[in-house]
Amino acid sequence: MRFYTAFALAAGAAAQHSKSPLPSSPGGAVPAGVRPPSTSGFDNATIQPARGGLAVCVSGTVSVKASTSQNLKFNFELPKNQSQVTNVFLRLFSNPSPFAQELVSGTQSASGTYEIGATLCTPANNTTPDQVQLLTHGIGFDRYYWDFAPGYSYVDVAAQYGHATFLYDRLGVGKSTKADPLNVVQAAIEVEIAKVLAQKLRAGAFSNHAFSTVVGAGHSFGSIITQAVTSQYPEAIDAAILTGFSTNSTGTVPFNLAYSQAIASQNQPYRFGALNNGYLVDGGAIANEICFFRAPGFDPEILSLAEATKSTVTLGELFSISAVTKPAANWTKPVAVVNGNEDLAFCFGNCSAPVNKAEAVFPVLYPQAKTTGAYLAKNTGHGLNLHYSAVEAYHYIQDFIDRSVR
Repeated sequence: MRFYTAFALAAGAAAQHSKSPLPSSPGGAVPAGVRPPSTSGFDNATIQPARGGLAVCVSGTVSVKASTSQNLKFNFELPKNQSQVTNVFLRLFSNPSPFAQELVSGTQSASGTYEIGATLCTPANNTTPDQVQLLTHGIGFDRYYWDFAPGYSYVDVAAQYGHATFLYDRLGVGKSTKADPLNVVQAAIEVEIAKVLAQKLRAGAFSNHAFSTVVGAGHSFGSIITQAVTSQYPEAIDAAILTGFSTNSTGTVPFNLAYSQAIASQNQPYRFGALNNGYLVDGGAIANEICFFRAPGFDPEILSLAEATKSTVTLGELFSISAVTKPAANWTKPVAVVNGNEDLAFCFGNCSAPVNKAEAVFPVLYPQAKTTGAYLAKNTGHGLNLHYSAVEAYHYIQDFIDRSVR
C-alpha cells in the first residue's frame, strides 16, 4: 500500500468519525487562511502542517528544568567497541545473570535545564482546543512516531476530533539535549521532564495558550514514562493512554536480543557520528522488523522509512527501564491500554492469550481507576503506529478520550 493510498483510507475513516471533517492537504505549506499556533515558548521555531495536513504545527526547542534523586548508579564503564556492547546484553540476559544483580549500586541525582525538541499541533480549522495530548515516544523512534507519514499520523486523527497534540523528543533523542547516556539519560529524569512539560502546557508556556486538560499518551518506553507520571504525579495529567504496554515481561529477552543493539556512531555515522558509545540503535532492518512489525499487517515502505529514520536509545535507559513502574494506587481517572495483538516486547507475540494482557494492566497498576478501556489491533506488532491497523486504533483512543475525559 503506497502512502497516498493509506492517506486516503485514513482521511475517509477520520471523516466517518468526525463531527466536522477537516479538509485534507497532505504535505506542502500551511494552506492560506489557516492560522498556525503561535511560536511563543519555542526557540528556532518553524511552522508546518502535519503529515496529512489535518493539523497545523509549530516546532522548535523548549527549555525544561528538571531534577531527580532517583537515577540509578551503575557499576559499569561504557563499552569500548561493538563486541563489548554485544557482550553486555548477552551477560545481562543470561539466566541466571550475576551481571544484572551486580549492575546497580544505588541511586544518584541528575538535574539540569535541558533543550527538548517539541511540536505543538492544533486542528487546521483555526481553533485552539482546551485539551492537549502529551505524546511520549518509545525506543527506536523520535517525536515523529506520532506523525510518521500521511495515513499514519496520530496527530491528524486527533485533529479530526478537535484535539491538540504536543509531541516531543525524549532526552537524548532527535533535537533534544544529548546528555550523559549512562548517568543522566535514564527513566527517572525522563519522568520528571514529562511531568514538567504537562505543567507547562497547563500554565500556557507554549503558544500563549493554557490548556485546561492534559492527556498523557505514550508508546512502549513512552508508556512506561506516562504510567510513572500517573503513579508519582497523578495531578499532572487528566487521563492516560498507554500503547505498546503491559505488565507481562516474558517478551523482554527475545525483544532485546533481536534488537541487536549497535553503537549508533558506527551504525549511522552520518547521523550519529558525534555521539559516544553509550548511544545505541537497532542493528538493521531485520532487527527492526522483528521487534516492531508483524506481517502481513504493514507496508514494506513503512519499514524502510522506520529504519532510515530510526533513533537512539542509551545504555542508561535500557538499564533503568523497569525502575519507575509502580502501581498508581491513587489514580481514579480514565486510563486505556491499546496494543498490537502480536506485540513482541510486552506480550511475547500474543496479547490475547492466555488472558487479554491489555485488560490485565488495570487490577495490577490501576486498582482504583473508575474508567478503563482496552483495545487490541489485529495483525499488528509492537510498533502500533506503523501498521495498516493504526488509524482504527487512533479512532478508538480519540473516542475513549471524548467519552471519558471531562
